[in-house]
Amino acid sequence: MTRHVVRRAQRGQALTEFLVVALALVPLFLLVPMIAKYQDIRHSAQLASRYAAFDAMARNDAVSSWKPSHQLADEVRRRFFSHPDAPIKTHDVAGDFKAHQNPFWRDPGGGALVRRFADVSIGFGSDNSANQIAGFESASDGMPYTLREPLGLPARGVYTVNVSVVLANLPADVRSLQPFDGLDLSLRRATSVLLDPWVAQGPTQVEARIGGDPRIYPVATLREPADFVDAAVSVIEAPGGLRGPRLGQLEFWRDVVPDDRLEGED
Repeated sequence: MTRHVVRRAQRGQALTEFLVVALALVPLFLLVPMIAKYQDIRHSAQLASRYAAFDAMARNDAVSSWKPSHQLADEVRRRFFSHPDAPIKTHDVAGDFKAHQNPFWRDPGGGALVRRFADVSIGFGSDNSANQIAGFESASDGMPYTLREPLGLPARGVYTVNVSVVLANLPADVRSLQPFDGLDLSLRRATSVLLDPWVAQGPTQVEARIGGDPRIYPVATLREPADFVDAAVSVIEAPGGLRGPRLGQLEFWRDVVPDDRLEGED
């Protein structure tokens, strides 16, 4: 008789433990899809920061001019935070309506997790400044190169772009979502690049940088014995007709396609 009573008590204890654990785990289980959506938004923010950083490598004040920050923000919002089927078009702006929103990024009540595209913003540098120049962070990578300045090699440091997203809270009237309905969650991802390569507008500018300072390439000094060296090489190599090493003649090494190799436009 005693054994039956003990077994019944054990069965009741197991059921109680299961209910207690279920009360804690079921809400978490129901939040797994939301965690996946948050992770997807986080991944999009990372891709957007990479896009903005590499765009700055092609559009900056050392090459031409910075892309306007508002245009860059519009491109990021439309291409990374709107509908996945959004076309890639110039000056295309995302609107705060359902057709432009990502259908996967919705809460259990059907509301958008990114309520307004203005909640997606771009900042620059460690301070997340609105000024693109503030994206540079000083570095000492140029110190060992004593000829950096004569060559026109800037060393402004590492350039960082941040993409931030403010997410909407989950519905407050769903008991199973508490206390996750008041997180006021925001995400920020960043990408850092070395933005200042040695860019030149053409071969003549390269020649000006190399031959403009005798510490780099003493053009005038090398040109003086060039005629004598050419004559000596011609005599030694006769009748082969081999010429000298073209001392000081930087223009000889221009990587330019001859005009007769270019096809005209129809």
